[in-house]
Amino acid sequence: MEKQAEKELNVPAEFKEWIDNASYESMLYRWRYSPADSSSPWFQGEVGEYYAQVMFRKRDNDQYGAVLASKRVGWEKK
Repeated sequence: MEKQAEKELNVPAEFKEWIDNASYESMLYRWRYSPADSSSPWFQGEVGEYYAQVMFRKRDNDQYGAVLASKRVGWEKK
């Protein structure tokens, strides 16, 4: 199955810079432990869409590393 091309998103520079430079593990930590009430601007609108695209691309580019990162991040905040 062929992947769809990613559309151009309007993401403020300060968000885009962090997302582009963050490790998969840092992104996963924020993804798992941000409030679930959608109050975080990281996961809303085009910023959230861009965050997910980049995070999943990083995961897919290093699946073994992604598994190790997931184990380090865990599911319960310490």
